[in-house]
Amino acid sequence: MTSILRVCASLLWLGACLADEYVHRYTDQEAINLWVNKVGPYHNPQETYVYYSLPFCSTKPVDELEHRWDYLGEVLEGNDLISSGMGIQFRAPVKDHTKICAMTLTDDSVAQLQYAVRNHYWYQLYMDDLPIWGMVGEVTTTDMEDGGDNEGEALVYTHKRFSISYNDDRIIQVNLTSENPVTLSTGTQLDFTYSVDWLATATPFHRRFDRYLDYDFFEHQIHWFSIFNSFMMVIFLTGIVSLILMRTLRKDYAKYARETGDLDDLDQELDESGWKQVHGDVFRPPPNLTLFCALVGTGSQLATMVFLMILFATATTLYMGRGAIVVSFIVCYSLTSLVAGYSSGALYSRSQGPSWIKTMVLTASLFPALCLGLTTILNSVAIMYKSLAAVPLTSVMMVLGIWLFLAVPLCIVGTILGRNWSGAADFPCRVNAIPRLIPDKRWYARPPVLVLLGGVLPFGSIFIEMYFVFTSFWNYKFYYVYGFMFLVYVILTIVTVCVTIVVTYFLLNNEDYRWPWTSFAAAASTSGYVFLYSVYYFFIKTRMSGFFQTIFYFGYMFMFCAALGVMCGTLGYCGCSVFVRRIYVNIKSD
Repeated sequence: MTSILRVCASLLWLGACLADEYVHRYTDQEAINLWVNKVGPYHNPQETYVYYSLPFCSTKPVDELEHRWDYLGEVLEGNDLISSGMGIQFRAPVKDHTKICAMTLTDDSVAQLQYAVRNHYWYQLYMDDLPIWGMVGEVTTTDMEDGGDNEGEALVYTHKRFSISYNDDRIIQVNLTSENPVTLSTGTQLDFTYSVDWLATATPFHRRFDRYLDYDFFEHQIHWFSIFNSFMMVIFLTGIVSLILMRTLRKDYAKYARETGDLDDLDQELDESGWKQVHGDVFRPPPNLTLFCALVGTGSQLATMVFLMILFATATTLYMGRGAIVVSFIVCYSLTSLVAGYSSGALYSRSQGPSWIKTMVLTASLFPALCLGLTTILNSVAIMYKSLAAVPLTSVMMVLGIWLFLAVPLCIVGTILGRNWSGAADFPCRVNAIPRLIPDKRWYARPPVLVLLGGVLPFGSIFIEMYFVFTSFWNYKFYYVYGFMFLVYVILTIVTVCVTIVVTYFLLNNEDYRWPWTSFAAAASTSGYVFLYSVYYFFIKTRMSGFFQTIFYFGYMFMFCAALGVMCGTLGYCGCSVFVRRIYVNIKSD
């Protein structure tokens, strides 16, 4: 406990020392910290290392340099800000080639720097919470006689020229130009230098992050066209579903009540085939009820969390803060555990399940256990590579603490509320004691085929947005068009529900009452197509390579697709549940 108090006191003291960096206001000649963050190969975004993992010299020994961690999200995102020690003062120019430090190259340092330059290593700096990027060096190229290019020698940049724009007492923009490339050879002394120029600008402070937003990419015409195309598909699909299904059901109801109009005589005419035949089995609890309820509860939580996060991100500027999105997701996931407990508890109670505590535990731990397992694997790889992507044990314990002391209690409360408020069985039809036999069907009417077909249209409505999301995450772009994401989320929900209703009606019309799992899997199959698209994206759209980046890419994609599958599956099942109750509400059994 004493050590924890010391850490908290140190963080409070550090916050007081860095107060100006948090209010972003400076006086003339006031010292400004330039923080070095990380370094890594440009084509492998997750393969990042501590800045001083490369043999860069510094103003003093590396273990004596000041570190800065403001939030949990910074550590989870793999940031490690270290003071560069450069003497930069507000509105005070620094003459050309002011010396930072000097180093003499050895065989090892030459090999490390050459490897970094030839693999296009980049580094990231921060000044006043503004990110700055630069390349470690460049490779000279010489033209060959056949017209191709041949790699020449590796050169490392030794001079950093900073051009800082300011408006009154605030920093608005920081540009970095890397200069003075030097050949790498053993015994050569490298003098690392820097210079600073200050320029006045009229750009207001609240617009200073706009230069990092790629308007030409995210607001391209194809993005607008994809939204319009998906919207038209929604209108067409909902129209077709409404016309075909409601017209068919209206004919069915008319046929069964055309003479007497008395619905009590329907049992006499149930010798015909169709969805009416399975009215005594359609509300039978699905197999593996505990797992099914836990998945529906988790999906309800994820759907609510995504909806709230998109609204929150639209109203704020989460993309500006280091780790802000990660922490927001963790907190929002924990708070929406109430929804998970309520949904799973209510469904399990309505299905008259015998062990609700087991369901509650599985609901609270199913998705976190998956994330923890994948994170453990990825963390082991990151530790093996000594990468910044490795999450420290203290941060893991903090996340587990949030889950244990916030998410789990809320899930328990939600389960109790769900059982008491919505746990009464209210099925329109009585469930038969003995399940009826399921007749043989043609191959295209079997659940596996329906499941595979169920995810095609939902994937078609979102795959363009998936390209923008993937590119922002894997290609150093700030995603800020959350209005587009909200529209895509709404479109995905509507398309998923409509397609799953068609699948369910087709299944019931073939006298197969196993609709709960089929509807869930048909909607969840969207994530399978997204994962296949991620494989295509990895090999065709990126230049990622190496074991480290490959396992991180597919680990994150598997986690993302698992969450998407559970969420879509829940949306599909909930829509079908309302539909099934609606069509059987007039067919009551005594």
